[in-house]
Amino acid sequence: MAMLPSDSSHHGIVENSPYRITKSGNKEAGKLSASWYFSRKEIEENSPSKRDGIDLKKETYLRKSYCTYLQDLGMRLKVPQVTIATSIVFCHRFYLRQSHAKNDRRTIATVCMFLAGKVEETPRPLKDVILVSYELIHKKDPAAGQKIKQREVYDRQKELILLGERVVLATLGFDLNVHHPYKPLVETIKKFKITHNALPQVAWNFVNDGLRTSLCLQFKPHHIAAGALFLAGKFLKVKFLPDDGEKAWYQEFDVTPRQLEGWFLYAKSVIRNFLLLCLVCFFCISSFLAVQ
Repeated sequence: MAMLPSDSSHHGIVENSPYRITKSGNKEAGKLSASWYFSRKEIEENSPSKRDGIDLKKETYLRKSYCTYLQDLGMRLKVPQVTIATSIVFCHRFYLRQSHAKNDRRTIATVCMFLAGKVEETPRPLKDVILVSYELIHKKDPAAGQKIKQREVYDRQKELILLGERVVLATLGFDLNVHHPYKPLVETIKKFKITHNALPQVAWNFVNDGLRTSLCLQFKPHHIAAGALFLAGKFLKVKFLPDDGEKAWYQEFDVTPRQLEGWFLYAKSVIRNFLLLCLVCFFCISSFLAVQ
């Protein structure tokens, strides 16, 4: 089911790939899509990339790399953050089942963005996705914008994306159902009438930064939302919600205080540059409040 690694002339699936979608492959993929939540140990020890000689440090780098690429690609395509988040989740799920050694991350990420646009009803034309992604991937080449307009180069990229779409769909078991922490986060902020100006934005930032990790493969969206609020409260040192009796805010997310503390310790260990992120949040929010 794996794609061939790219050569130096272009990324991703190469021409004459031996990949074929079989009935047995689809059935197996369907079984795999039944649950997308695993323990950290399961994710790290059962990694297809690990079996191909890619260690945890390298795989973590590759994960962050395609997340950064998707964020940039989404912004250039002018799609909402939810669409970007969906594309990232698709990519994370794909690499649970496939190896980085056999699947170029930028090709797979581009396909995931194309699919996410359709799933989130914010589609971008295939042509736009091809042109923008090629220029982004080859941003160090001043002539990239002109090269991709050449028929041969464009057709090759189109073939890669369309073949990649089949590979991603089969690997995901055609399961494109994704939920994000954004909705439960916003609903809780509104329900409890949180008035602290900075807290919602800090929580939102934690959700976005968590996308660059494997958190979405380990915790359900409402748990991540609860954790983000908890992290924001810890960082800002504010008691922002009632936590006694029937009014306990965390009950909205079906979590316990002990689970929140555990999530807090774990998230700090995996969220990219946690302390740096906190400082950036602080200075950005301070600047925002200063002009209000």
